[in-house]
Order: sequence, then structure tokens, then C-alpha cells
Amino acid sequence: MSRKVIIDTDPGVDDAMAILFAFKTNQLDVLGLTTTFGNVSVDLATKNALILTELAGVNVPVAKGVAVPLEIEPRPHADFVHGADGFGNINWPDPKSRAVDVSAAQFIIDSVKANPGEVTLIALGPLGNLATALKMAPEIADLVDEVILMGGAAVEYGNVSPVAEANIINDPHAADIVFTANWQVTMIGLDVTHQVLLTNDILARIKASRPEHGDFLHQAAQYYIQFYNDRLNVDGCFFHDASTVAYAMEPDIFGIELGAIRVACEGIAIGQTIFAPQGMSFPEPHWDGVPMTQVCMEVDSDRLLNLFEKTLS
Repeated sequence: MSRKVIIDTDPGVDDAMAILFAFKTNQLDVLGLTTTFGNVSVDLATKNALILTELAGVNVPVAKGVAVPLEIEPRPHADFVHGADGFGNINWPDPKSRAVDVSAAQFIIDSVKANPGEVTLIALGPLGNLATALKMAPEIADLVDEVILMGGAAVEYGNVSPVAEANIINDPHAADIVFTANWQVTMIGLDVTHQVLLTNDILARIKASRPEHGDFLHQAAQYYIQFYNDRLNVDGCFFHDASTVAYAMEPDIFGIELGAIRVACEGIAIGQTIFAPQGMSFPEPHWDGVPMTQVCMEVDSDRLLNLFEKTLS
């Protein structure tokens, strides 16, 4: 039986990898894509999400979501990572389809209420849509199966500041709402995604096997891989967003630790996901009563990359 998921996304090269991964496995039933600002504007994210549904040949609704953070001023979009078009400046043709006439938050609420206890939310970008859905309908926290999000860092260095990861720093107030809500959150952060490197060899084999989507992925990834090569001198790209899809499919690829997470919402540490391990107590009360997050700390890199290649090939 396929696992019902909604993917909240800001495509984004690595979002594209994750979304096509989810569309191509029979282990997941993608109910819809909801879009947010982040790697690109929400308008461009919506356009790119529609492109991905058409590329995959699936009839999946796309709902447009929040355009700005809940409380802070928006940060610049990461065009130096993903390109001005979000897909590595490959100028892919515009989609023919259109987004549905309902907000992302309302789409999440309606889908969860129609399938109580069955829907997993996979979040690949800033968390404004999830936080907005919680504000509109707090009861959905008891109806969602699981929230699997790419973001944060428990002990690893950040990628926007020494302590902050990009998705979380883009909307820290929304992230704190999501981490402290009464639902099961699993965090796929830099602690594990920095352990997995996707190389051009894998993308070339996918392209040779399934050019209908492999050619797009290979083209889009070149700009992204060059960014990592220039910045970190690595021959590939870290496997961020697609790791969430792998977790939804085969969670035993990862090793987890439990703990409460709060997000710093101001000051020099803004965007930091501050992890208080289960069983430890502190004089500061900020983590008291906060639900336990499953924080992924270990990963079988070879098995993860093999699953990605096999599914897309």
C-alpha cells in the first residue's frame, strides 16, 4: 500500500530530484505539491512544480503558497546556487497546466482531513505553509501521520551561517511553530545530507536509462554541482531534498536520535535548530514540554544513492 504524501517545495534543483524520485516510486502516492518561496520566488516555484508534474507525466495538483516569511524580511533567493530559473539556467519550456484555485495551506488542511492519520507532509523548503495550516486548523496536528522535513542542523555546521541551514533561516518563526507542534516531526538535516554526495556518474547513468527525465536532471544539476565544486571543492552535490523521499520510502536507511528542537528567531544565531537530546534536562525552560523530534544523524550513503538511481532508472 502506497504512503500518501504531500510535498511542500520551492524548486530548486534538489527539489526537482526529490519530486521526480517521489513520482517514480510506487511506494508513495503523491496527493499534491504545495509551493513556497525559498530557492526562488513562490511564483517561479509554482511554475517549476507544474513543469515537474508534466515532465513526470502525472496528474497531480499544484497549490501556490506563501510568498514571504511570517515575521522577518525576506532573504535574497539563492540564484547563485540554483540559477535564476531555479533549474540551473537551462531555460526549460513553460508548463501548459495551471495551479489549483486553493491556497497551499488550505490544500494541506483539506487533504489531511479527508485522509485522517494517513498523510505525510514532506517539506523541502521554508516551513511557512505548514505553519499557516497549523494556525488555520490546529487540529490537523493530530491527523497528520508524520512531517518529514529537509532542514536544520543538530551538530553539523550550517550552510548560511555557522549554525543555520537555508530552509530554516528563511522563515525561523514558521520552523519553530512546526517543531513545537504536537505531531511527529522527522528532521533530515545537514547532519546526514552532508554525508551523501551525488555525482555526475549516477546522473549520467539515469540519463542513459531514462532520458525522458534523466536528461532534465543531468542538465539542471550541472550548475548546482559547479556551485559545490567552486565552494567546497567536491565532485558532486550534497543529497539534500531527495533524502526526505528516501526516508519516507525506507526509513531504516537512516539512524535517528530523539530530542526537542527550538529555533532561534533573532540575533546572531537566527535560524539555528537548537537540539536538546532526550533524557537531558537544562535550567533554561525553552525545551520543556516540546515534543520529541526524530533527528537523523546517520545514513547508509551507498544504499540511499542506489535506491535513488534504481527508482529513476
